[in-house]
Amino acid sequence: MDTGTRFSKSQLTWLIILRIFIGWHFMYEGAVKIMNPGWTSLPYLLDSQGFASSFFVRLTQNPACMHAVNLLNEWSLFVIGLALILGCFSRLACLGGMVLLLLYYVSHPSFIGANYLMPFEGSYLWIDKNLVELAALGVLFVFPTSRIWGLDRLLVKALPASIRKLNLN
Repeated sequence: MDTGTRFSKSQLTWLIILRIFIGWHFMYEGAVKIMNPGWTSLPYLLDSQGFASSFFVRLTQNPACMHAVNLLNEWSLFVIGLALILGCFSRLACLGGMVLLLLYYVSHPSFIGANYLMPFEGSYLWIDKNLVELAALGVLFVFPTSRIWGLDRLLVKALPASIRKLNLN
């Protein structure tokens, strides 16, 4: 299939590995949260710091809103991860993953002087693992390997032209 993009075998291999690894990370994080009936994002949101902390703390004030936030977080992680692994609507999955990671970063920016109840997995200054993974998803968005190795290769042929125009796979 000619996608207009030519990759060397090693470039394609490593881009696909990156897509699958990020997909696994998202899917596993979602699955762990889904399988744990006691899991909630409440402590994480209450621990928010930075310019948008009031927004994240306000989300915790309404039980119905909190329930929706938890469901959206759990299932978004799982579905985005599965889509990346399968190479199915992977550009849309990349965008969704980038939005989630940006929300995580804005909620818990790695700035000097920010002290969180839940410690980071290392020492960061401005750029943390969420921003690194966000950048990696940006790379996958602009190099859509799923059209070469993934379900998107089949979807390109099967979807109506009106959907293909959106260029989400």
